Amino acid sequence: MKVPRPWSARAWLDTAHVITGLPVAAVLASAMLPLVLFPGTLRRALPWLTRVQRSRFAAFQAARIPPVPVAAHWRTLSLWRQTGYHVLSPLVSLPAAVLVATAWGAGLVGVLSFLAPVMNPPPLVFTPDLRNPAVTGVYVVTGVVLLALAPLLARAMAALDLAIARALLGPSRKELDERIETLTESRAGVIDAADAERRRIERDLHDGAQQRLVSLALNLGLARATLTDLPEPARQAIERAHEESKQALKELRDLVRGLHPAVLNDQGLDAALSGVAARAPVPVRLEVVLDRRPSPTIEAVAFFVVSEALTNIAKHAAATRAEVSVRRERDRLLLLVYDDGCGGATMERGTGLRGLAQRVEAVDGTLKLSSPLGGPTTIEVELPCA
Repeated sequence: MKVPRPWSARAWLDTAHVITGLPVAAVLASAMLPLVLFPGTLRRALPWLTRVQRSRFAAFQAARIPPVPVAAHWRTLSLWRQTGYHVLSPLVSLPAAVLVATAWGAGLVGVLSFLAPVMNPPPLVFTPDLRNPAVTGVYVVTGVVLLALAPLLARAMAALDLAIARALLGPSRKELDERIETLTESRAGVIDAADAERRRIERDLHDGAQQRLVSLALNLGLARATLTDLPEPARQAIERAHEESKQALKELRDLVRGLHPAVLNDQGLDAALSGVAARAPVPVRLEVVLDRRPSPTIEAVAFFVVSEALTNIAKHAAATRAEVSVRRERDRLLLLVYDDGCGGATMERGTGLRGLAQRVEAVDGTLKLSSPLGGPTTIEVELPCA
């Protein structure tokens, strides 16, 4: 524990925390004890009493003690822990405040004892003669020692109070584990729902707008081939409409493929990545070794990681070749994307890489990037298969 200096802000904040702890604890305990006869009223008032203590810790210790829910019955462990803190707090605050106040007060008296002969020359009865330099020296040295120890004592008392408050006012280990489990399940549900929504949009576009564009392009192509006796402006308009419809169809297919390729659902990750590698503008060596398929959400994340990485290679790496390796080791899916390009890729400068990292982290995976200037660049990803 770092010892604060007597004149530092930390020392004054610790002292203020300890000194104010006694009246605050006394008032709250006095307000709470009569309510013990009325359990329902105490249960409703307890969060307000606890909020006062949390505010004190936040003001003087810059410590946030997370709240815990109070259930509607007395068997709740968190309610008993909070009640115990308000009962115990005066018993801890009283000796702490006395010790800290005594250390500061006695230290100041000792340091200023050399002024006593000037302010009150005659020695008092049953007191040392402060006009004696030896006696005054002992007082001054003792005062200096106490002033040096007072911040340490205040820090220790404040730390003890904070430790007790975290144990009794904050959530227990069981409550934290339950909260983490709830958040994990909630996040997994959101990710699965988003993936299911992407699949629905892909199916709607594939079965609806894409089919209409295909029909439109066929009709315009047929008109372009058969209506050769039309005036030149009309023929040019049909030709332009035909080309625009084909371009729109290509863009829609790319959009649908980017949302969630149908081949990923039907044939799995190997077939989907084979299509991505075949369309890449640089030669890609693909190796997929999977004894069984991971969950659909993990498959989708793995596909988009590889697809986005190959897109970045084509746009920025100036590479002549790339390699993609996908394998499963027990409950982990391992991805490796390598290129022999110019390197220099960083998470800070590339929003695409940040997006990949966020997508991986959303399913409790990890992404490691190695891209020195001059290359090569390697992206290693680990994903949980479940």
